[in-house]
Amino acid sequence: MTLTASESPAPPLPAPPPPRRGAARRAWRTVSPYAYLAPFFTLFAAFGLFPLIYTAFVSLYRVELQTPGDMEWRGLGNYTALLGDEYFWLSLRNTFTIGVLSTVPQLVMALGLAHLLNYRMRGRTFLRTAVLLPYATSVAAATLVFAQLFGRDFGLINYALGLVGIDPVDWQNGTVASQIAVSTVVIWRWTGYNALIYLAGMQSIPDELYEAAAMDGASRWRQFFHVTLPGLRPTILFTVIVSTIGATQLFGEPLLLEGSISGGISHQYQTLGLYMYEQGWGFFHLGRAAAIAWVMFLLIVVLVGLNALIARRRSRKEAGR
Repeated sequence: MTLTASESPAPPLPAPPPPRRGAARRAWRTVSPYAYLAPFFTLFAAFGLFPLIYTAFVSLYRVELQTPGDMEWRGLGNYTALLGDEYFWLSLRNTFTIGVLSTVPQLVMALGLAHLLNYRMRGRTFLRTAVLLPYATSVAAATLVFAQLFGRDFGLINYALGLVGIDPVDWQNGTVASQIAVSTVVIWRWTGYNALIYLAGMQSIPDELYEAAAMDGASRWRQFFHVTLPGLRPTILFTVIVSTIGATQLFGEPLLLEGSISGGISHQYQTLGLYMYEQGWGFFHLGRAAAIAWVMFLLIVVLVGLNALIARRRSRKEAGR
């Protein structure tokens, strides 16, 4: 019989130190949102905020394109010179006229097109994609094609008008005609884009509202006016604001319609964007061009503020009913 010595139990291992990742993880959770947003704000400061501030600085000086280093203090002289320039007021009026001629039909057509695309029909995916093709087309290519269509002697539009006994229209030299031609290009390019925005807004309206309206005997037209339009009010406000900004900055379409920075022989369709380009790169007055840019910026702020104020007052009236 053999005896074995009992083995003594091993001493317990020391507990591992608590992980030090907790503090670092909490710090990263705090900092990470700013780290993700930093690239956007960096690019915005470099390419958005700095040019805006520098343009305001340049607008207070007399600066010529040939000698950009020679700056002469003018204060508000560039702005007062604009108020006395008849072509500034003409371009402002043209911008407003073309904006109304392009924005109102565009949004109305987009609303009706979205209403049709919202129905369940065959090929609606293809149709929804097709309405966006004009937006994907280059503004230069689209404007050059429409310039040929609106040609005075060999344009397809005048040919079609001649078939019904209407005399040819000088689309590029007439005041109203040229503005209609520019507005047509804008309508063609942006109607499908706004239609898809309206379509997305329509699909967010609950189906129960339409079912309740149908049970009450409402026709499709009454459903559209009493269910669809109230549900699309924020979307309509968004498109109105974006279209207003786009109309104020209109540049490519009037420039390429005839290829002139003056907007026609008598400046009949010169917008504020063309007027700014003419002053800065046609007459080499960079200080005055910077003042025009800031006038456009302030005009956009005022128009957007008016749109928001009107929409807010209307919503308050309807909420108080």
